[in-house]
Amino acid sequence: MAAATHVLPGATITPQIIETALGPVEFALTEGAGPVVLASHGGAGGVDQARLALSWLDPAQYRLLSLSRPGYLGTPLESGQSIEAQADLFAALLDALRLERTAMVALSSGGPPGYVFAARHPDRVWALVAIDSVSGPHEMPETANPIAEALFMGRIGQFLMMVVGRKKPAWLLRQILGSTAYFTKRQLRAHLDFALGSPDAVDFIRAFAGTLYPYKPRKPGTDNDTALYSQLPDLPLEQVGCPALVVHGTHDADVKFYHGVFAHERIAGAERVWIEEGDHLGFWLSPHGAQARQVAREFLECHRP
Repeated sequence: MAAATHVLPGATITPQIIETALGPVEFALTEGAGPVVLASHGGAGGVDQARLALSWLDPAQYRLLSLSRPGYLGTPLESGQSIEAQADLFAALLDALRLERTAMVALSSGGPPGYVFAARHPDRVWALVAIDSVSGPHEMPETANPIAEALFMGRIGQFLMMVVGRKKPAWLLRQILGSTAYFTKRQLRAHLDFALGSPDAVDFIRAFAGTLYPYKPRKPGTDNDTALYSQLPDLPLEQVGCPALVVHGTHDADVKFYHGVFAHERIAGAERVWIEEGDHLGFWLSPHGAQARQVAREFLECHRP
C-alpha cells in the first residue's frame, strides 16, 4: 500500500494495488454505502488525478473509485494497452472489489476507455459523465508551445512549476490557460481574474499541477495514449445505452469542442452542457463551471440506483 496522498483540502487517498483477472490495478476507494462513481483520468495523470476529477462530488453521497489507467503510476501498461483492454480492466476492477455497477466520469484522454467501457459493459454502468473528453482522433494541441511542454513534461520544468506555482498561482494559471484555451487577451484576463478570486479554483489548479508530477511514472501511459489517439478508430458511441451527459468547453484548445459535439450527437438521448468560453479545465476554472458542476450533480442524482 502506498503512502497517503493529499489531493485537495479534505481529500486524501491511500492508493493500493489489487490483482484483477486482467492484471494489477492501482486504485483508491472511499468508504460509505452510496452508489459507486469511477473516474477515468486524463493524460499525464493517475489515481490522484482521478480523485481530483471527482472532487465535485460529495463522498458522503457516493463511493468514489479512483484508479491509475495502464501505464500510469502503479498500474503497469501490460494490464491493458488497447482502449478495449482498458475498458475490460475497469470491469475486472469492479469484479475484484465485488462491486456490481458504477457511474463513469471520464476526463480528457480518459474519454475513449470510458466510452468503450459503457458500450462493452452496459450492465456495469448506471450513468456516464464525459468532461472535455476525446471522442475521435486527437493530436497535441497547437497551443502547446515548447515552453509549456518543458513545464508539464520535463523533470526540471515540473519541479519549477510546482515550486513557483505554490507561491504564484497567477503564473501557473497563465501557463495552463495559455496552452489549453483559445482565448483573446480579454478572455484570458477575465478567466485569470475569476479563478484567482476563487479559493476553490486556486486549490484546484495547484492540485492539478500536483497530479502531473512526477512525470516519469506517468510517461508510459501518456505515450500509449498519444500513439493510440493519433489514429483513433471509430468509438462505439452509438452503443452507449446508459444515461449520458456530455460536458465541454467551447474554447477548449486541448480537446477541441467538436469532440463533445460529436459524442453528444452519436449517443442516443445524451444530455449536454456547453461551457461558454470554457477552456479544457473550464468545468473547474470557468465562471460558468459552478453551474456545469451543479447540472452534473443533478444528472447523477436523477439516475442513481
